[in-house]
Amino acid sequence: MKKIKIAIVGVGNCASALIQGLEYYKGIKEDEVIGLMYNDLGGYRLEDIQVVAAFDIDKRKVGKDLRDAVFSQPNCTKIFCKNLPNFGVKVMMGNVLDGVAEHMKDYPHERTFVVANDTPCDVVKVLKDVGAEIVLNYLPVGSQLATEYYAQCAIDAGCAFVNNIPIFIASDETWQKRFEERGLPVVGDDIKSQLGATIVHRVLTKLFNDRGVKIDRTYQLNTGGNTDFLNMLNRERLASKKISKTRAVQSQLDIPLDPENIHIGPSDYVPWQKDNKVCFIRIEGRKFGDVPLELELRLSVEDSPNSAGVVIDVIRCCKLALDRRISGPLISISSYAMKYPPIQFSDFEAKKRVNDFIEGKTDR
Repeated sequence: MKKIKIAIVGVGNCASALIQGLEYYKGIKEDEVIGLMYNDLGGYRLEDIQVVAAFDIDKRKVGKDLRDAVFSQPNCTKIFCKNLPNFGVKVMMGNVLDGVAEHMKDYPHERTFVVANDTPCDVVKVLKDVGAEIVLNYLPVGSQLATEYYAQCAIDAGCAFVNNIPIFIASDETWQKRFEERGLPVVGDDIKSQLGATIVHRVLTKLFNDRGVKIDRTYQLNTGGNTDFLNMLNRERLASKKISKTRAVQSQLDIPLDPENIHIGPSDYVPWQKDNKVCFIRIEGRKFGDVPLELELRLSVEDSPNSAGVVIDVIRCCKLALDRRISGPLISISSYAMKYPPIQFSDFEAKKRVNDFIEGKTDR
């Protein structure tokens, strides 16, 4: 199979985990690959993915080969594949727009972004010159204008778009139409982890609901020490994130909870946690006889590698859509892999639909 040529917007911790993973699993035995739906997905394997372009705004990354940029500050995710090759992909200066929150300037450089003075590149030209097929959006939460800018760049360059953050593109009718008119697929919004806070909360909520337990109230609180959590100290940038995570859980209930009885969102930034994310979930409910039932759970994960395998599955499904000339939002893989997809299904149903898509039984 030919290579799947991808471009990355935002060379942060998530991009670092993805790049490391692509190299880590090269040549490994099929039964030793962990974290993917399938080692061979529709004829495409992990090693078929090739990064051909990358964009960032941090002076410690811009101009560097991708090999070095993924390990540059403020990245702090776990290094599980240190010896990366020289990719021959220089990180290009992107357009800042609203990609950097104002309060980030008040923190030490090793924890936050240091904006380069370089002139932004012509993103569309770069994408066309390198033959990029799929653009991955890894911008910070709250980057509304910047995400829309890169989504339009993808359209103008003839690329599919994978929106890994909680800005509504794939779930927005206007953007859906734009991609459809250009004959391009779009996947989003807001990537789920392989096994993270939202997927666990969804499964537990569905379990309560399926077993006839009436949920009265629930919360999910998360702490972390990466730039994502630092960025989200600005509560104004959290609106779409809270909507995305809350809808992901509410969708598993026959009757959604009243807003005052559900709280889901980041709690605080703890610098020494770095890329470790700690999640606290509490569910209060009633079983037979109105007898109370309570559940409390603590989950600790390395945040960025937790989503890398899911993104690899998304990339390959997106490539299948390109091969089959399918345009617009990809419903099945969006529901399986994203918190705020165009249509919500249970995780069991979403996986079934993805399998049908891979086998060509459905075009979405």
